[in-house]
Amino acid sequence: MANIEQHAPKAGNTEDIAQVERTVSNASEMKKDHMNYERVDKELAKYASSARVEVDDATSRRLRKMIDKRVLAIMITTYFLQALDKGTLSFTSIMGLPKETGLHGQQYSWLTTCIYIAVLIVEYPTNWIIQRVPIAKYLGINIILWGMILACHAAATNFAGLVVLRTLLGIFEAACQPSFVLLSSIWYKRSEQNETVTYWYMMNGMQQIVGGLLAYCFSLIKPNPHLNSWQSIFITYGTISVIWGVFVIWWMPDSPMRAKCFSEEDKHLMVERVRSNQTGLQNRKFRPEQVIEALKDPQTWCYAGIAVCTTLPTSGLGAYANIIIKSFGFTTLQTQLLAMVLGFYIIIVLLSSAWLVKRYNQNCLVMLGYMIPSFIGTILLMTVTPTTHSRRIGLLICYYIALSFWSAQTLTLSMISRNIGGQSKKAAVIAIQFIFWAAGNASGAQVFLSWDKPRYFIAFATHLGCYSLLVLILIFLRSWLKRQNALKDKALLAEAGVPSEAVDDVKGEDGQVAEKVRDFGVEADPALVHAFDDLTDRKNKNFRYIY
Repeated sequence: MANIEQHAPKAGNTEDIAQVERTVSNASEMKKDHMNYERVDKELAKYASSARVEVDDATSRRLRKMIDKRVLAIMITTYFLQALDKGTLSFTSIMGLPKETGLHGQQYSWLTTCIYIAVLIVEYPTNWIIQRVPIAKYLGINIILWGMILACHAAATNFAGLVVLRTLLGIFEAACQPSFVLLSSIWYKRSEQNETVTYWYMMNGMQQIVGGLLAYCFSLIKPNPHLNSWQSIFITYGTISVIWGVFVIWWMPDSPMRAKCFSEEDKHLMVERVRSNQTGLQNRKFRPEQVIEALKDPQTWCYAGIAVCTTLPTSGLGAYANIIIKSFGFTTLQTQLLAMVLGFYIIIVLLSSAWLVKRYNQNCLVMLGYMIPSFIGTILLMTVTPTTHSRRIGLLICYYIALSFWSAQTLTLSMISRNIGGQSKKAAVIAIQFIFWAAGNASGAQVFLSWDKPRYFIAFATHLGCYSLLVLILIFLRSWLKRQNALKDKALLAEAGVPSEAVDDVKGEDGQVAEKVRDFGVEADPALVHAFDDLTDRKNKNFRYIY
């Protein structure tokens, strides 16, 4: 520790010094000139080179097209079906389901809440399983099961039956999003993961478009003694999901190492292509120290806080979308069609926010920018009454722009996939994030109280509170990640023997410290030999956070 004491930066507090010392303490492990095969997954070791292999741009583009065809296409379609399946409750809420099943009071809200209570309970076990089984096969089986459960909704005749079915639906759908976050980090480069996550997550908007159109068509079906229009929706969507689940099992590879559809050379190149991610690719060994690190990492709880602050408004606004729009004075058929416009707006928000992040590399600032329309839209929904046609149109637009905060959901998922290293730590962070995601979704519908309709002041006031808290979390997360990058760079300089005075005169942005690191030619692991050693983001000295 003498060397550390001599060259460590003169940090302003003991926490900064401790962070530098923790980073430097990993030097012996990172200085090895070969992979630590005791830590590398055995299946992965067969395809990973001992040091970095450069994959040229043309080859990388060719490989990505192959991956998109087998993986991204599956994720996009699967997430669209899941969003469509979840959206059926909102569409059928004005097609006779509440009356036919005898729902009253807060019972309709509980049909949304019970799904997420189920997710809350099974999320960690699901993440544990995903890390240890063939992920594509597990996903396909869950799709088949949730499709069967969805079709059975048509046979429900009362609240109790619907609660049981909705709970089972939540259990089987819980595997979807965590699997996709993991698949995005397994198959795609760090620079590609933001747009990859955006592509499948924007299917929430697509389901509003297609779901609204299909619901409109089903609404035209005349009721008969044997089958109502809302029952037809459940049977149709459920059957399609079952067929799709079978296709997923057949078509989608579990990992680059197990992809029988690719040549051995291409599998090797696909592994090397993501080496620079430094977040690992696959490791089935459980490391409890990584879980402890996840629990102590402020990142984890920031992502969890973002999940609650975004899903609580999302869940309620989604479940009550048609009810709110209809309360502005539109007919049932008009409401179904207007829900499609909301889908277009969600897609625009997600694609534009992803483009801005790619263009300016500022995740947290983009999220903060998209919070402004949400504040404005929600405040106007609370203060303007739909007394005239122009006001009704204005309120409809306010409802649309209130959902601008959706950009935070997508960008946060991509930040988790890019900022968390170590497979056990990543599994723990994803599980915690989706537990809070489920808690927010479970609470969302409950703030829409039956006695507070049609204006729902309590619900919208709660949403404003969520947006305010989200702003504070994003500001803290950005400043904390910037500081961690600067401390890692200072630790590298200290290890290289650079006098601390040469570093301490650099103030402000972490990029300034990084420039000083480049000036001195300091690199921890230039060949990325240890990229697959299952190191966490904190223990990997090469790792830098995006914010």
